[in-house]
Amino acid sequence: MDKKDIQKEKILAYMQKGKGITQKEAVELFGCYRLSARIADLRKDYAIVTKTESNKGRGYHARYFLAEVEDV
Repeated sequence: MDKKDIQKEKILAYMQKGKGITQKEAVELFGCYRLSARIADLRKDYAIVTKTESNKGRGYHARYFLAEVEDV
């Protein structure tokens, strides 16, 4: 299993707990600098919702959730 697969598994496990994840959190928690690529990989097998959040007047960022967990 390579590094991207390990990151994908960790991100999935994190999201299965009902938590959303941002790029900043992915770097801090899992050392993942390519969250959008890992999300694209996960979207092949899971429904993922993207929500846009404000950066307190400094732009926007995406937060990703598993659809079935987020909708509960």
